Amino acid sequence: MTGVTLQGAIKKYGETQVIHGIDLEIEDGEFCVFVGPSGCGKSTLLRMIAGLEETTDGQINIGARDVTHMDPAKRGVAMVFQTYALYPHMTVAENMGFGLRMNGYPKTEIEEKVQRASSILKLDPYLKRKPKALSGGQRQRVAIGRAIVRGPEVFLFDEPLSNLDAELRVDMRVEIARLHQEIGATMIYVTHDQVEAMTMADKIVVLRDGRIEQVGAPLELYRNPSNRFVAGFIGSPAMNFLECDVVDGKLVHPAFSAPQDCPIALPSGLTKVTVGARPEHIELDHNSNQLNIDLTEALGGVSYCYLAGPDGSRLIVEERGDARSSEGTTVGLSVPTERLYLFDPDTGLRLR
Repeated sequence: MTGVTLQGAIKKYGETQVIHGIDLEIEDGEFCVFVGPSGCGKSTLLRMIAGLEETTDGQINIGARDVTHMDPAKRGVAMVFQTYALYPHMTVAENMGFGLRMNGYPKTEIEEKVQRASSILKLDPYLKRKPKALSGGQRQRVAIGRAIVRGPEVFLFDEPLSNLDAELRVDMRVEIARLHQEIGATMIYVTHDQVEAMTMADKIVVLRDGRIEQVGAPLELYRNPSNRFVAGFIGSPAMNFLECDVVDGKLVHPAFSAPQDCPIALPSGLTKVTVGARPEHIELDHNSNQLNIDLTEALGGVSYCYLAGPDGSRLIVEERGDARSSEGTTVGLSVPTERLYLFDPDTGLRLR
């Protein structure tokens, strides 16, 4: 197996540039997830690695090979798409071995490779079935099995779980994570779902408008975001943000029961700052009345309170335990100083 390196990768469609000089190193055997909102360029970047999109400028290496302008079939990658793309008239076994058969592999070798992939993905009972007799999750496993049979150096996944229902998505996340542990291949996975990214990745690449916002391990991005965009994108529910005044070194906002201590020394003359707080770090003060509880979602072990302030601010607060706040009541809030995140209100960059 081998890693992937991008150096100054650029993609243009005519005069429109959609990928802006991406520099990225994905280690051998790493599970790397590209995540970001729709239109950020994550699928385009994946297709550039696969060779399905031409790279306008820069270089892409797979291992020690420069594959920037190499034919897709020669790059040593296998791609799993959002759609299963299975041949309806072929059995599961025939679908999985089709690529090898077209390349003239001996029948016995094809059967061995199909059997191994089938064993990994627990598809043995379905090898003689045709796709119409399979569930959505089983069809996606067949598509993954077809990629395994090819024995690629790098696996590429383009939102492979988007067509599945919620329960199957969870099951398939576990299947793909287990597959990565078992075969140890380098995998690059594209999703707009940050929960998938957090639960599956060794490394997350957060993209926006064709540029990398931050790269790091899931918990590193969650605990130490470099800007407001990453802070708001990583985490579910998303981080809350308030535009606060800075008065005598304290953070002042109508939602706070009292001015909050500032966790860092702010630049002299700074009068406003964006304050971020995650839902699980906010403490409700039921003796104050700055915010109204519009809605409470009780999910069993956890509940989420949706709060509205007189200035139009909206926040989500997580509650645990048996006690639940009631809709229609008013509260204030506070956050432990060490749990506050501060961002420049103009640039969005983290203040440290």
